[in-house]
Amino acid sequence: QVQLVESGGGSVEAGGSLRLSCFVSGVNYESTCMAWFRQTPNNERELVAKMDFDGATGYADSVKDRFTFSRDIANNTLYLQMNDLKFEDTAVYYCTAEPRCYFADYLTGPDRYRYWGQGTQVAVSA
Repeated sequence: QVQLVESGGGSVEAGGSLRLSCFVSGVNYESTCMAWFRQTPNNERELVAKMDFDGATGYADSVKDRFTFSRDIANNTLYLQMNDLKFEDTAVYYCTAEPRCYFADYLTGPDRYRYWGQGTQVAVSA
């Protein structure tokens, strides 16, 4: 059974940093695509960062050069390091996984990912 559990959200001032963690169980990392999405009230879930089976990553333009998506396979954990946070980064952040996937570019929207964490709130004050 695939399970994802996020942690690490909180409140921070603009310009600060946070690191989100996502403990993932029940997947084979070598054949699973993973991603971080975020959602604000009245908005759709927005892709923040994605990861292919081999650890290659891609980022939304809005977070490129500020956020880093990484994984620690030995500890079954994904990380999203968020630096130079901006007010507009305020959202609920979700980690997600889609097994039997190699290249995340083929997953064209949040509905293509079957497994989701419960979400963690990030609040950035201006």
